[in-house]
Amino acid sequence: MIINKKNNTIIAGPCSAESFTQVDKIASKIHKNIDFFRAGVWKPRTNINSFQGVGEVGLSWLKKIKDKYNIKVACEVANSNHVELCKKFKIDMVWLGARTTVNPFCVQEVAESLQDSKIHVYIKNPIIADMDLWYNAIKRMQSYNIKNIGAIHRGFYAERKINYRNKPKWRAVKEFRKKIKGINLICDCSHIAGDSSIVKELVFKSQKLKYDGVMIETHDNPEKALSDSKQQINPTEFNSFFING
Repeated sequence: MIINKKNNTIIAGPCSAESFTQVDKIASKIHKNIDFFRAGVWKPRTNINSFQGVGEVGLSWLKKIKDKYNIKVACEVANSNHVELCKKFKIDMVWLGARTTVNPFCVQEVAESLQDSKIHVYIKNPIIADMDLWYNAIKRMQSYNIKNIGAIHRGFYAERKINYRNKPKWRAVKEFRKKIKGINLICDCSHIAGDSSIVKELVFKSQKLKYDGVMIETHDNPEKALSDSKQQINPTEFNSFFING
């Protein structure tokens, strides 16, 4: 038992929505322990031959999950078209990935589409360890009167081999809160880990450092996941993290 749900925002679900059967199976097992069910429908993959996501149809699956389990749903966006489709399917939360955060044009486009919106929008740190890129992407969002803004620490690109997929900057918690006031800071344990066997360790670390919540990729059959199979945990392990879970 690691996480007290009363003190954390919990975001979990598969890296990618692969089918309605898949997302439904996962949601049925974890919905009682989460605030947002996440599933990517557009996957910004470098390799054109890798799984690129199912696209708009995945949003219809998330809407069904939202209605069936009475939970909020979330996915990644990178442009205004993504945002408008999320509005159409009543997605509750969107996040900007590390690649999007570094591009002011993309951040601007998303901010304009979300202007005055109550949709939750979380901004992941950029791939490179330039904190100002992160801070200014958040400030750009704030300038458009978006009501619910948060941030996600997902680690930074590591030039040398380390124990994690992405290098965490744990001091960023204190630094972040000095620079950006009044918004939630979430730890993306899965993307920092890159390995399902150390996700639990990072959940412990995030709680010790008093993050405002966690994002954890959860799949009913991680070994067969179409994206990021190595870092996803199964629902049983996910549920074991919670007090009264």
